[in-house]
Amino acid sequence: MTPMIRGRYTARLARDQADLRDAQRLRWLAFVARTGQADDGHATEADALDPQCSHMLIRDAEGRLVCSFRFLPLENGSQIARSYSAQFYDLAALQDFDGPMVEMGRFCLHPDCRDPDVIRLAWAALTRFVHDSGTEMLFGCSSFLGCEPEPHAQAFAMLRERHLAPRRWWPRVKAPQVFRFARGARQAADPRQAMAAMPPLLRSYLALGGWVSDHAVVDPVLRTMHVFTGVEIRAIPPARRRLLSAMAEQPA
Repeated sequence: MTPMIRGRYTARLARDQADLRDAQRLRWLAFVARTGQADDGHATEADALDPQCSHMLIRDAEGRLVCSFRFLPLENGSQIARSYSAQFYDLAALQDFDGPMVEMGRFCLHPDCRDPDVIRLAWAALTRFVHDSGTEMLFGCSSFLGCEPEPHAQAFAMLRERHLAPRRWWPRVKAPQVFRFARGARQAADPRQAMAAMPPLLRSYLALGGWVSDHAVVDPVLRTMHVFTGVEIRAIPPARRRLLSAMAEQPA
């Protein structure tokens, strides 16, 4: 995939170990630093899947890394057990998916980055990667900050009302600590409050027609709760698909 330039930002795939270390350093700053762990200036966040993934980096005009995320391509659902998500969810139903899949993970922004153009470029780069690879399903984990469900009650209510996975792809419980937000009392969601409480990445997934698991997995180490999220590319609303295509094809 050729680099993409939008304004003062450039998106490209990692080329070497130095690029990968930069991504792992940014992940530490985004995911681990806020838990209070001491930083020696070189700490990184890495796992065994990194060597199997392609890593997207977005840098500003000064070369500072402001966003990164990774892709794990799978030939079809028969390889779903290789994914990061399969550590936390029983994804047996997705083994029958018969097209190419990509797991997107470790999406993060530099803590000092607030420019929405970075998110726009990230989705343009993601769209081009999905198109070039012939991907038919995009999936991953979307995280809520904190381990308590109460602050996210409105968001969980909307997910239960409108965005649960189709039964044929239903992710089952596997992790030891989960919050089953699709059970219990039926709280009606206030759409405005619910979308404000939704993580930005998950909002984007839902705008594409994405769906989620019926439960959130609690990660006490990173102090987050995450839901499995899937997007079937052929089910993306036509207007949204045209917009994404235009973003991906826009000249620098």
